[in-house]
Amino acid sequence: MLTKKLPPVHSFLLLVSRHVGHLARQQYDVIVVGGGHAGTEAAAAAARVGAETLLVTQKIHTIGALSCNPSLGGVGKGQLVKEIDALDGLCGRAGDYAGIHFSILNRRKGPAVWGPRAQLDRQRYREFIQSELLSTPRLTVSEGSVEELLVTEPNPEEPGKHRVTGIRLANCDHSISASSVVLTTGTFLSGSLFMGQTSSPGGRIGDAPSSAGLSHTLRERLRLKIGRLRTGTPPRIVKDSVDLSLTQLHPPDSHPTPFSFLNTRTHCKPEEQLPCYLTYTTPGVERVVRESLHLNCHIQQDTKGPRYCPSIESRVLRFPGRKHQVWLEPEGVTSDLLYPQGLSMTMPPDTQLRLIREIPGMHRAEIHTPGYGVQYDFVCPTQLSPALQVKSTQGLFLAGQINGTTGYEEAAAQGLWAGTNAARWALSMPPVALSRTESYIGVLIDDLVSRGVTEPYRMFTSRAEFRTSLRPDNADLRLSLKGWKEAGCVSSLRYQEALRVKNSLQDALASLRALGMSTTNWRKKLPGIHISETKSSILTGMDVLQYKDVTFEMLANVFPEHLSSYMEFSQRLKIEAVYKPHCDANKKEIERIQREENMSLPQDIDYLSLPVSLSQEVREILDRVRPSTLGAATRLEGITPAAIVNLLNYVNFNGKREKIMHRNQTDQRDDREEELCARNASLPQ
Repeated sequence: MLTKKLPPVHSFLLLVSRHVGHLARQQYDVIVVGGGHAGTEAAAAAARVGAETLLVTQKIHTIGALSCNPSLGGVGKGQLVKEIDALDGLCGRAGDYAGIHFSILNRRKGPAVWGPRAQLDRQRYREFIQSELLSTPRLTVSEGSVEELLVTEPNPEEPGKHRVTGIRLANCDHSISASSVVLTTGTFLSGSLFMGQTSSPGGRIGDAPSSAGLSHTLRERLRLKIGRLRTGTPPRIVKDSVDLSLTQLHPPDSHPTPFSFLNTRTHCKPEEQLPCYLTYTTPGVERVVRESLHLNCHIQQDTKGPRYCPSIESRVLRFPGRKHQVWLEPEGVTSDLLYPQGLSMTMPPDTQLRLIREIPGMHRAEIHTPGYGVQYDFVCPTQLSPALQVKSTQGLFLAGQINGTTGYEEAAAQGLWAGTNAARWALSMPPVALSRTESYIGVLIDDLVSRGVTEPYRMFTSRAEFRTSLRPDNADLRLSLKGWKEAGCVSSLRYQEALRVKNSLQDALASLRALGMSTTNWRKKLPGIHISETKSSILTGMDVLQYKDVTFEMLANVFPEHLSSYMEFSQRLKIEAVYKPHCDANKKEIERIQREENMSLPQDIDYLSLPVSLSQEVREILDRVRPSTLGAATRLEGITPAAIVNLLNYVNFNGKREKIMHRNQTDQRDDREEELCARNASLPQ
């Protein structure tokens, strides 16, 4: 339940300024660069694992800022938020605190692809994140710009060509040492802002880009392959200048659904939620776009932008003659601004005003802040391991848009996992990985490191092969226990709660399976439900709960002595019953993929001269990407099934040979020990 009281913003900033005025140390286990969604989750996760952590950000007051849309979650993205929360991340609880309009998207489809989503109050969200970070043990926050990464020779006992040892801040004589560094630079890595025909350095309006020295280190010293992507943001509209009566009102859900498994309610009461509004573009919008193309240098460039969140210019050019949705979303309880979702644009400000006034309800609209475009560098993510560590550089981890993704949720998910593994590296613990069979975070990371990106990557439920198992409702059962036992990023409080839920659900499912009756008796117990008379077998409570019109509450009313104590989990039990046949059918395929993912491929393997029947194209792909497991190799574009079989045979043969060599070495050692013992026994006492 939400009981957290946050300090006022001015009090928080005063505390932080004291907190970072003088760094108490110049040596940390983990340094996180960047205070966005990836950086905040990375810093908090590293500290939870047990690492002394430093978060470096250009401006303290922008930590946790919602740079673009004031919302969290959605289809695919909501699943990520639930998983981040299950691993004790911040953004789910922050969303519950800052949310002002909650809704479940995709309700017409099954619960596996429901998309929890919330409109957020920008100020509340920032306050929550900042308060959480300040109260996190082992975490220090510092304001500054990173001038360069400190790199030295690698540890010969670990794979890699370099080793990161810390950072140097701009305008600072001394360096700060660390065993691992997490870069979460967002759109700030060599960032450029575009509006009309003008451009300027920056990653967000009002903020400078990251230091050129950082980009130079990645390109020239570490020799990483760097690409270029673009994104954009819409103008912010003065709310009082919009005639909302000419738009379609879209109220929130009457009963808000929290993101966090620890919360039973949201901070915003149901009756205090704010609505959103829907309107559409007109032919006048298309006319303004086409007339102003010569004034828009951003849209004319070849740099790839987000396919699934395109600018209005891109949408008009790709789909001429269509009406496009424009959602008018509140930016906060006390904010006088609206966020026009779907109107990202980079044309000159006066042209932006002409365009929005062509939209119903916005004929007299005023712009508070114009929209603009951003271009930025990203590191091709196939150069990363599943732990999000740069393969060639020991101790260097990357998360967020620097890996070619788009969206708060994708960034936060990477940040949490990179921070966890950065801490484990610093504390001499082995890395941990998430399989695509057990989480959307695993799907996200596997897609990035195995396939790379050609455009900003966005999560969808369709990217997951086993989405009936990877549901929003069971993220805690899938990840909280693993986060405690294997990763170390989950608190005891959350672990105990997840354990309680797991045990209760298992008891409830056992009780349902124990309720076995004939179809005749079930029809008597549930007279309003059609149960086929042709079914002559015994049906359990679990079987009956799969029927569309049967709810757990119905069964609990009929069998109160068996089921009434589990009413807390009524919806989850219904979903478990509905998806049980699908999950059972997927079990063998999941086990096959997990076996393949457990087959490690040596990182120093020479694919170009490997004594295996592989085409030159396959060898070059494997040599370039260097997949960490056989499972990752199967998902590379251009890798044939025959190549996988030959690679599998090689891995199995090598594994057997290593076992034989190990056994022979052990036998030889034992023989020597026996000989030595015999010799000692023959000596006079």
